[in-house]
Parts: sequence; structure tokens; C-alpha cells
Amino acid sequence: MGIAENVKVVKERIERACERSGRSPDEITLIAVSKTHPPEAIREAVEAGIEHIGENRVQEAVSKYEVLSDLPVTWHMIGHLQRNKVKHALRIFDVIHSVDRDALVEELEKRASKVGKVIPVLIEVNVAEEETKHGVFVEDAPDLVKKVLSCKHLNPIGLMTVAPYVEDPEEVRWVFKTLRELRDRINRELGEEVLKELSMGMSNDFEVAIEEGATMVRIGTAIFGERKY
Repeated sequence: MGIAENVKVVKERIERACERSGRSPDEITLIAVSKTHPPEAIREAVEAGIEHIGENRVQEAVSKYEVLSDLPVTWHMIGHLQRNKVKHALRIFDVIHSVDRDALVEELEKRASKVGKVIPVLIEVNVAEEETKHGVFVEDAPDLVKKVLSCKHLNPIGLMTVAPYVEDPEEVRWVFKTLRELRDRINRELGEEVLKELSMGMSNDFEVAIEEGATMVRIGTAIFGERKY
């Protein structure tokens, strides 16, 4: 199947997952993750109705953005962000999903203040505490949220996680449930619904994530096919 057909199938799967969980598909932001795929594939996805593009690496995103800046899309940084790439990231991305440490918060605030930009961010949480994954542990997330809240140029909008890769997505349902419960607990502690978004779920597990409350799903392979390299 081509990209347009893949987009259609993914949207249908989102609709069915929403039906099962009593939600509206309007609550779900579909982010097409174009890591390793060429600009023409992104353009094809946008023509098929995609409005949000996710990239994992700043350098790769820079080269694509230069030839795709005419597209009416929202750009999401979903991969690990190094401090020395923050300046370039702020030039391209509209939302950053991977805020995971104090030093990055400080660098984002410093750079955003210089360009007069307020950037929506999500706190990345390593729910399963995998050594190979980035993100704060569950118990440390509230403090990082409060640090972001103290910044004038960062707007904390939610939490993000990457679940362990498994054949049966039911095995990671607990990861998504834990992130939702963490978000709700932080909001209660803050006394208001500061964190609205839950960025969780990828090609192999997004339906379970939606059933557990995901508001943003990050879909790469199911839209673009296997990675190019």
C-alpha cells in the first residue's frame, strides 16, 4: 500500500480504538513520524491529510524543513534533544515532546527568551525505567514539571512516554495507564489542569494507548513503511 492508503487505514484504526473507549477521534492528534524518510514522502503524507510531522533528529529535520517550509504542518520534536541542538530545534519545531532533564529546561528557556518565543513542551517519562530509553522516572516527573512551570518561555502541555517494544501491546497497557494516572495526579497537585496532553503510542501499540487516554500518537512505520536506513 502507498502512503495515502496507509494514512487512511491508520485513521480508521484510531476511530475504532476511540469507539471502544467511548472517545471521539477529534481528541487524537495523529503525528506522522518521518524519521529516515525523504521530504517527498512527507509531502505525500500531507497531501493525504496529515497535519502533524514528527522528527527524531534535529539535523535531519533541518535538511527536510528547508525544502518543506511551505507545508501547512505542525513540526514535533519527539527524539532525544541535546543542549547544543536547542538553538536549531527552536527554529524548526512547534512542539517539543522530549524534555527530560533540568539542564535541557534551562537551555530551552535561555534560547527561547533570546528569540522571544514561547514553546509548548511535554515532559518525557521513562515509565518502564528502561536503561536504553531517555526520560525522567515517574517519581521525578512532578519536580521537572514544576521547573518548566517556573520558566516564562516554556509552556508545559503534557507528558510523553515510549513503551517497551513487545509483540502483544496488551503487555504494555500498564505503561500507558501509569502515564495517564501520573498526569492526573500532577494536575491535582497543581490544582488545575495544566497538563492536557498524553503523547504515547506508536505503530505497534497506539490502539491500546488510545484506550488508556492518549491524545497524541506518533506513527512512523504504519504510515511510511520500514525505515530507510
